[in-house]
Amino acid sequence: MKTKLESIREESLRAIRAAADPGALDALRVQYLGKKGSLSAVLKQLGSLSAEERPQIGELANRIRAGIEAALKERGEALQSALLERKLREEALDVTIPGTPVALGARHPLQIVWDECVDIFIGMGFQVAEGPEIELSEYDFDRLNIPEGHTVREWTDTFYLTEDEKVHLRCQTSPVQVRVMEKQQPPIRIVSPGRVFRKDEIDATHSPMFHQMEGLVVDKGITMGDLKGTLNVLLRRLYGPDTVTRFRPHHFPFTEPSCEVDVQCFECHGEGCRVCKGEGWIEVLGAGMVHPKVLAGCGIDPEEYSGFAFGVGLERLAMRRFSISDLRLMFENDVRFLRQFS
Repeated sequence: MKTKLESIREESLRAIRAAADPGALDALRVQYLGKKGSLSAVLKQLGSLSAEERPQIGELANRIRAGIEAALKERGEALQSALLERKLREEALDVTIPGTPVALGARHPLQIVWDECVDIFIGMGFQVAEGPEIELSEYDFDRLNIPEGHTVREWTDTFYLTEDEKVHLRCQTSPVQVRVMEKQQPPIRIVSPGRVFRKDEIDATHSPMFHQMEGLVVDKGITMGDLKGTLNVLLRRLYGPDTVTRFRPHHFPFTEPSCEVDVQCFECHGEGCRVCKGEGWIEVLGAGMVHPKVLAGCGIDPEEYSGFAFGVGLERLAMRRFSISDLRLMFENDVRFLRQFS
């Protein structure tokens, strides 16, 4: 049995030194020291030895086990060290190699104009107000002096969400003005940007979903001159000091007097083309002095206060700002178009 143990020691140590990887080393541990391993098989025969031989063979077996365990540990550390060295060598980072380019996004042209308008109005002392996109007809129509039977209240013009026509996708951001006026007494100076929805046919200048930025000023002594001055500042800050504007009379139920504001067509410069539909001008916004009924309905005395309101189509401002000839380009997500603004 002593000869068998010595043979196991020599064989195991030789195999351990030749182990090429941690997996092979673990297999050797099981082969020699496992419950069914070579050394365990020999130790199971100790009971057949005499009382004098048993302690000697047991001590030898323990020394051999300890030697094998030490050899396994030493070889394991060596293999791990070699593996780490190889990994560091193979995965070394060469800092002189150019990095992989990272594609950066950019603001959408509509967002650029949105931010510019907000900055311009904040510079004039306005505050930004927001409201819900799903609106009550009371705020979008009734409180804005839009009577029953008005065309904008028809199913063909408005996206109603209830059969009683009391809830719908808002047609404008004007309800935000009402919500502000019923909670805040003058002086009031706000802009309310956001998405609005109307059943318009899609073409070069129209979309059923678009963006508005409406403004409201209410205070003592506000006149039409204040309105024109504010809008001229906005348009000339956006497009340059040579921007040509046109104010023409119009009618809105919630303002009196009212006007439409146009800018000269950026495509044909007033000659007439498909973008401006031969007019030479592009309608940008509607505006006017806040109707006394709207002020009174919000608890503001129209005898003491006056105000003006306006609604700017952000898509049309963006088209003018970047010489975009077709509004649909801004919603088609064509990266060839969007990359121009990065």
